[in-house]
Amino acid sequence: MSFSSATKDELARIYPEDEESKIAELAALIRMIGTISIYGNMKMSLSLTTENASVARLVFKLIKDLFGITPETMVRRSRYLKKNLSYLIFIPNRENAEMILNRVGILNYENGHVKLSYGIDKKIVKSIKAKKAYLRGAFLGGGSISDPEKAYHMEFITHNVEHGKDLSKLINSFHLNSKVIARKNNYVVYLKEGEQIVDVLNIIGAHSSLLNLENIRVYKEMRNNVNRIVNCETANLTKTINASLRQVESINYIKDSVGLDYLPPSLKEIAELRINYPDLSLKELGQMLVPPVGKSGVNHRLRKIEEISKKLKERRVQ
Repeated sequence: MSFSSATKDELARIYPEDEESKIAELAALIRMIGTISIYGNMKMSLSLTTENASVARLVFKLIKDLFGITPETMVRRSRYLKKNLSYLIFIPNRENAEMILNRVGILNYENGHVKLSYGIDKKIVKSIKAKKAYLRGAFLGGGSISDPEKAYHMEFITHNVEHGKDLSKLINSFHLNSKVIARKNNYVVYLKEGEQIVDVLNIIGAHSSLLNLENIRVYKEMRNNVNRIVNCETANLTKTINASLRQVESINYIKDSVGLDYLPPSLKEIAELRINYPDLSLKELGQMLVPPVGKSGVNHRLRKIEEISKKLKERRVQ
């Protein structure tokens, strides 16, 4: 099961306690997965379609509890790709459809005319509870989260730009930073920071998914830190080995061309140690000297030896 599916299954088991939250959650679900059909002889119907059985059960229960209506239900198998099952919650009666749509702030009457509202009705998201319920319904209807092992990305897909902007504002009212983009014929409200996605999961009540995401975040951070340390140590080790090879090469050139006695006593001493112990660090070489010399002192002497080797090579070329 994907991370998104597990999150939706968890959220679908949360049933709103008060009527205000039930209305807000149902309003969001209708916005995201609902279809209003208007046809001849002033007929109207409302249908909601989802591939998640838990979401279908939630929609059915909300409509029955709030309006005393028992919707028709149908199960269909998709003709395309994976041929998943889809669940249809259907309200064929005009009066019932109008009652529901009017109550959730989608259908309004002005001067005897029916008018559809495409944004979020502020009257149904007055309280913090209602706002949270609306976001929960929006995620159940059109939300998804990428596998956090691969990337941090949460999005809500809606069909209308006005609803997309209102949904983004609602999310951002919790001090978050969601954005809206157009994608084909839809509008996507998205967040891309792991910490903000965790906040949204907390807001909508997906606490188990939140803990799973946090565990993954901690693991990824630890893994990245270990990789950084290993890469840093590997780079330092490579640098040390290359420096040692270069130093040994310079010392051997002096030894073969003019002999190590050509060097001052302090340089000859460190040169012999470097040849005998090519794997030791500068600090370890310094501790073998009498009296001991610090890392910077050893480095200075070896650089002098390299300069002498370079001058001898230049003199030989001339």
